[in-house]
Amino acid sequence: MTLFTYLIPFLVVLTVLVFVHEFGHYWVARRNGVRVETFSIGFGPELFGFNDRHGTRWKFSAVPLGGYVKMFGDADAASSPSASLDGMTEDQRSVSFHHKPVGQRAAIAAAGPIANFLFSIVALFFLFLIGGHPFPPAVVGDVSADGAAAEAGIRPGDRITSIDGNAVDRFAELGVAVRGGNGKAVTLGVERGDEALSFALTPRQDTVPTADGGSATIWRLGIAADTGPYGVVEAARMSVSESWAIVSMTASALGQMVSGQRGTEDLGGPLRIAQMSGEVYQVGIVALLWFMAILSINLGLINLVPIPMLDGGHLLFCAIEAIRGRPLGARAQEYGFRLGLALVLTLMLFATWNDLVQLKVVAFFKGLVS
Repeated sequence: MTLFTYLIPFLVVLTVLVFVHEFGHYWVARRNGVRVETFSIGFGPELFGFNDRHGTRWKFSAVPLGGYVKMFGDADAASSPSASLDGMTEDQRSVSFHHKPVGQRAAIAAAGPIANFLFSIVALFFLFLIGGHPFPPAVVGDVSADGAAAEAGIRPGDRITSIDGNAVDRFAELGVAVRGGNGKAVTLGVERGDEALSFALTPRQDTVPTADGGSATIWRLGIAADTGPYGVVEAARMSVSESWAIVSMTASALGQMVSGQRGTEDLGGPLRIAQMSGEVYQVGIVALLWFMAILSINLGLINLVPIPMLDGGHLLFCAIEAIRGRPLGARAQEYGFRLGLALVLTLMLFATWNDLVQLKVVAFFKGLVS
């Protein structure tokens, strides 16, 4: 049961996102005349694969926690320079990644994260176009004629920015606040075009049927969200807007962790991703697509961190080369990749430890020996 509930959804989610990321590198590398030797999903020993007509080995490897594209001139999967670069012929230099102009190398390095961002936009576009928005923003879609909101003057299209001074982003936050207030009057901050407005209103009681055949009393403002589905133009606009919102929130969270303003307990690794993949898979395809969009953006952002071994590290080296007019020396690059490897391994170990703590595995083993 665990195999189908957690492991297979995890492998499917990770394989799709890794393929998207690495295909970004592959596609831009090929367009810039670089020979791609290997396209691997996973690390370690090859499980199976094939060679295409361009000589690229496409393969699945034994450790499915990432992937890589190895280009001609690379010494390893991290694209560190090969020792044979200086002895290459002109024909070999013409297809070598490390002999391409700095702008082309930067484009190839950036293509993986960009592919992840584009995947998020496309996934959310089809989600909004076909099924609507599962977690709509706090924008009023409909106003009940006899509700408190209509009486106060709230209109469809108004964006609610706050309730009693507390910022609001999603429509569901309004429901939580109103239900928790138990009929208490609230003040809504509203954006209407370029205007910033404020409305005071008192929720009204309503009786609704329950699943067991009974009834329950709830408090309503008399407004509903615009959940879609949306037309092509609106779905496209919203997919870009939502992707940017996810980028902003993720980057802000990472920045707060680095600065110490936020704890690192939310930093998850493969075990947490596996758990969440299984949980959202059981909810349905809409939740799975939303999760993949968020995870794809996270993958793109993490790879842009300027650490050697990651795409951001390659972009940092390219920026230094562009400023200096020549690349860093081989020894400096080697030390950089070693430092990057140490940092990446440390981060992976820390994230995995977080997973074990959050999943109560550590507490379980402590209980065995106490």
